[in-house]
Amino acid sequence: MEIWINPDCSKCRSALSVLDAEQADYTVRRYLEDPPNELELREVLTRLGLEPWDIARTGEPTAAGLGLDGWSRTPADRDRWIRALAAHPVLIQRPIITADDGSAVVGRSEEAVRSVLPRQ
Repeated sequence: MEIWINPDCSKCRSALSVLDAEQADYTVRRYLEDPPNELELREVLTRLGLEPWDIARTGEPTAAGLGLDGWSRTPADRDRWIRALAAHPVLIQRPIITADDGSAVVGRSEEAVRSVLPRQ
């Protein structure tokens, strides 16, 4: 299992606390320092069952600077969104957890984090 975090994010710290309490085996990726490339983003989006605009932090100043609110959210513009997320990882929602079974989740709640833990 891998978790993409920003250590300054309270939701990320909460997710790590849940994983630690459950003694989960995971690796941490500080995605602002080690940003995912376009291929990795495509793979994660497939695992999440989401589109790039679904995981975009549109309230970030960078988003405003790019004018993301005005971007179309259609299949034709999917690549444009993915390129933006790869180029500006601060725009990626967090934390994202990819589980060993192929599932993934945006772990913003304890329930979401627990949903990817292996069943005992």
